[in-house]
Amino acid sequence: MGIGTGIFLIVVGAILAFGVAPDTWSVADLNVIGYILMGAGVLALVLSLVLMRQRTRTSHHEVVERYDNRTPPPAV
Repeated sequence: MGIGTGIFLIVVGAILAFGVAPDTWSVADLNVIGYILMGAGVLALVLSLVLMRQRTRTSHHEVVERYDNRTPPPAV
């Protein structure tokens, strides 16, 4: 899940929670489904931002081994 997925879930949840009349569909309460989708969207957005920040703090080190002519390199 990325930032776009989180924003999409928030938007769809807001439409269901605030834009649809409560008695539109008698099988399930669309307002509650909207709130659940908004919560999942916020969670996805926060998780993607945390994971993205964690990736930027990693560092890569290059290790170079040098061998002079007196000692042979180790056998592989």
